[in-house]
Amino acid sequence: MYKVFVENRPIIICEKNQLNFDCKTLFANQVKSIKEDIFPMFIDQPFKIPIILLSDNSFADFNRLFVDYKQIEAAGGIVRRKNKYLFIKRFGKWDIPKGKLEKNEDPKLGAIREIEEECGIKKPVIESLICYTYHTYLDTYKGKNKLVLKKTYWYELSYDGDKDLKPQKEEGISKAKWVKKSKLDKIRLNTYESILEVIDTYFKDNLIDLPQKNDEI
Repeated sequence: MYKVFVENRPIIICEKNQLNFDCKTLFANQVKSIKEDIFPMFIDQPFKIPIILLSDNSFADFNRLFVDYKQIEAAGGIVRRKNKYLFIKRFGKWDIPKGKLEKNEDPKLGAIREIEEECGIKKPVIESLICYTYHTYLDTYKGKNKLVLKKTYWYELSYDGDKDLKPQKEEGISKAKWVKKSKLDKIRLNTYESILEVIDTYFKDNLIDLPQKNDEI
């Protein structure tokens, strides 16, 4: 099964429909193009409800539908220090520190490197893999207008160093902050669907009441 966030909306390519809620379901072999066949459905589709593409071979259909996308890999993770967790604000939205892997770089080493660069901490320790996510975006650097499919490896990390943080402003990061678990749903109010996927997987056994809109982190 593949879950890809396209335009911040979930598309699931699977060989059996095992989801028990109402959603738009199509046969993958009837979909020729994400842009031409799927994008128009976003107009009427509820924002968080996935579009399901039933497939005889999810691997083959995943590669076929995203063949025109440049594929890159990234890595990052949720860093725990005592009873707080590290989040960043990038281009006005809350995010988890992560970044593009270098050529032939091990995802674990890449996750540590990116977290150190983006937040100014040293030697966080990887505990385990949380999950990996796929999302797409449009790369407009130097007028490219290239569609990109990014696979991100997300890790759980621990850290016992100094709490001071230094956000990497040249990467669009305006804030890096240690956040208590009781404040995490304030992050949820202003982040991406793919980041919610990581948060929900990591904190799957811990439900938190939604904050009021005027609450501050």
